[in-house]
This record gives sequence, C-alpha cells and structure tokens, in this order.
Amino acid sequence: MTQPVPQPADIPVGLLLPQQPPFVMIDALCRFDEREVETVLTVRPDNVFVDADDGCLSVCGMVENMAQTCAARLGYINYIRRETIRLGFIGAVRGCRILRRPHTGETIHTGIRVMEEVMGLTLVWATITDDDGQVMAEGQMKIAVSEKPAQMVLTAQAAPEEHTPKP
Repeated sequence: MTQPVPQPADIPVGLLLPQQPPFVMIDALCRFDEREVETVLTVRPDNVFVDADDGCLSVCGMVENMAQTCAARLGYINYIRRETIRLGFIGAVRGCRILRRPHTGETIHTGIRVMEEVMGLTLVWATITDDDGQVMAEGQMKIAVSEKPAQMVLTAQAAPEEHTPKP
C-alpha cells in the first residue's frame, strides 16, 4: 500500500533545501507541480540579506530567494521519491528586473515556471510578487544541479583537507 504524497506546505523547508539557517530564504513551499511552484517568505529584520540602511531585502537576497524556490521544487521531487537532496548552483541570471525591494515585515510570493530541463540544467522564469499580486522582480535563471547528494558536496567543501592527499 502506498502512502499519500504529503502536501508541499506540510513539509518543513529544512527537509527540502540544502541551505541551512541563516541562509534559508523561503519559509514554505506552497504550491507544486512538475513545471510550476510557489514559495513564500516573510522578510525579517534578522535576515542576512536585509540592508540595514533601508530595511529592505537586497537584490542579492531576492535572486537567492528565486534560486531557493528552484531548489525547493527539486527538493520536493526528491522528498516524494525518497532520494537525497542535491546541491544546485546559479549558472546564469538574464533579463532580471527589480521593480521594488520588499521591506521587513512584508511577505513575498515567488513563483517559478520551468522553461526547459536538459542534462542537469534547468532554465526557469521566476517572478516575485507582493501580497496584492504586484510584480516586484522577475527574470530568467539557469540552475545547474550537482550529481552528488548535497551532504557529500557540502562535506567535501567544508573539510577539503580530508580529500586532499598529504605530502
């Protein structure tokens, strides 16, 4: 007997992403299908990407939020297949327009639509909107996915001396 597939919002984000606090840039995966997903993030004052001068999420934080929305999509697929999470890397950002940066306390909704997937590369169109559906940012992003599970990649990066021959 197969178990029912859990709803995306019922799975803690930490089980979907290779990123760990304080670098987690989504609060929940709200909606999923193979080609489109949506996440939410409430911008908090302690967010590492909040600009202390104006209290807004930085452009880098917005791009990272888009990338982590892509990661949550793949993480959910891996979760329901009972596979390990793999690490992704931003390969390119094109046509990105930042129309408005969100202030602390504001909730943003980030949607991605998969345009193409081939040989470990995923091309998406990402859009960030506010609670009223007004577009705050949008652009195309190319994500490359590692063949190795995230923990193996992270361990190798964190402890390179273990993987480097000694003289």
